[in-house]
Amino acid sequence: MKLRLLQRVPDMIISNGNGNMLRFYCMLTLCLIVSSTAQENENSNSSKPTPLQLYDHLFKGYQKCLRPVKNWNNTTTVYIDVTIYAILNVDEKNQLLTTYIWYTQHWIDEHLNWNPGMFNGIQRLSIPADQVWVPDILIHELVDTGKSAENPYVYISHKGEVIHAKPIQAMTTCDLGIYYFPFDVQKCNFTFISWLHVVQDMNITLGRSREEVKKDRRIFMNNGEWDLLLVLPTYFLFEDLDYSYGGQVFTVVIRRRPLFYFVHLIIPSAFLMVLDILGYFQPPECGERISFKITLLLGYSVFLIIVSDKSPVTSRGTPLIEQLAKYNQENVADGKNSMGLILPKRENPDILDSILQEVISIRKSVENSSSHDSEVEWLQIAYVLDILLFRLYLVVVFTYFLTLGILWSQWQKSMTNF
Repeated sequence: MKLRLLQRVPDMIISNGNGNMLRFYCMLTLCLIVSSTAQENENSNSSKPTPLQLYDHLFKGYQKCLRPVKNWNNTTTVYIDVTIYAILNVDEKNQLLTTYIWYTQHWIDEHLNWNPGMFNGIQRLSIPADQVWVPDILIHELVDTGKSAENPYVYISHKGEVIHAKPIQAMTTCDLGIYYFPFDVQKCNFTFISWLHVVQDMNITLGRSREEVKKDRRIFMNNGEWDLLLVLPTYFLFEDLDYSYGGQVFTVVIRRRPLFYFVHLIIPSAFLMVLDILGYFQPPECGERISFKITLLLGYSVFLIIVSDKSPVTSRGTPLIEQLAKYNQENVADGKNSMGLILPKRENPDILDSILQEVISIRKSVENSSSHDSEVEWLQIAYVLDILLFRLYLVVVFTYFLTLGILWSQWQKSMTNF
């Protein structure tokens, strides 16, 4: 029809000889060309898949370098969520905690919304993460991300909500105390804060309620040594000069499982203490008492090596159980032998030889003494020293087991204390 009309127009111009008809002809030709071009574009657009049409609609003129608000005075609220998946390593020496967490953040992008009815009912779309604005939220205590898998996509809903979820293997600094080892409970913080945006531009809040985050252990993979008690989220406002930054602190509370250390450390130490107590019931004049105490001293030495190897090493102090093992070793080495004689420590052989010579000379003088009163006097001194040291050692052993009982009861109540 358009072609026929174009063919008749020149005849009309020639028959009428009117210049206005020539202009009319030119305008009509231009309109027909524009109409045909628009129709071709419409036909080409209709041939594209609906997600591709939606993508072209969303990112036509989109600028990912700008904060996604239409009114620059509006604050972009980022909702974050953290779920602990596994405790990978606790390094007491370097004060480092390695965890594997599932991290989710979502926010509203006011430039990325559409009417699902115009795009075949599509309500959400996944696109590459590097094509949209993403908040610069970092973990303040982060040292290394390890082998974290990066999620290259984000989800966008028709209301403009952008969801970005990814797993993170985080190695973070943590103040680890081991004084109550192996009944210790550790608290480590994960501080999520924007590196650049102030709180007036971007605020960080929880994506779930505080109670849901606190008791969520659904996906936690049980570690052989550590239990996850809870995760405590807290909002904080950090002020630096004239700027304020909002963030969320997730306090991860974990406790050690002491069964392995109870079997390999506490039970052997208790056995050695019982043997040491039984050694007091040997009479001071018995010659086998010294050899028995020396055997116990060697047992404590081996046990102390085992404790030092299995207990965590840190510059913040020594575990209580290791301190008690050293005290018991020194206690056996410093006294509690026949006739109140003090056994030397094995570190210095010169002192050992000198004290051994003194013991031999005392023994010879006692053997050569013809006075019965002198022998009785030495025996009385030995009995008095033996009773005092025995009572002192009983107090130490009682304190040791009482301390272990208190630590164990606190460890049992740690679940309900938070």
